[in-house]
Amino acid sequence: MIYIFLAEGFEECEALAPIDILRRANIDIKTVGIGSKTVKGSHNIPIVCDLEETELTHQNLEGIILPGGMPGTLNLENNETVQKFIDIANEKGLIIGAICAAPSILGHKGILANKNATCFTGFEKDLYGANIVNSPAVKDGNIITAYGAGAAFEFGFLILEALKGKEKSQDMKKQMRYI
Repeated sequence: MIYIFLAEGFEECEALAPIDILRRANIDIKTVGIGSKTVKGSHNIPIVCDLEETELTHQNLEGIILPGGMPGTLNLENNETVQKFIDIANEKGLIIGAICAAPSILGHKGILANKNATCFTGFEKDLYGANIVNSPAVKDGNIITAYGAGAAFEFGFLILEALKGKEKSQDMKKQMRYI
């Protein structure tokens, strides 16, 4: 099970592109509403989530995804449940995906120290100890980061690759006419 956390002000593309890619690949991914089951993105698009944060379990957890956007990133960082699941995923070496401003959450926790990472321009200072890479999406161990809405598909495909292998990711790119 992959949880993607959606808080008020999340960047819609950064959430929906990876969700779409992973669901097409039959990955069990659930949207998690922070504070409510219906959450509005940074462009006022409401999303009805599969679950609320109070319904989560860490059993069968394979990873988590943190979309960026403002104030979505700040709302995620200030949420105890999100922090708890970041810690669980990190301790177990599960996939942790963060895009745009959201890698700053991982940076503030010290999770990116000595890892290659990328983020939205201006947030590099928050990726404490990371080796900043100028690439749309970067995987280092269990951590996958991406630099913004324009990289949302690369981010989703890289998460798929981490979960199901390069061949599955390449096949999905072909099916979706991405390549």
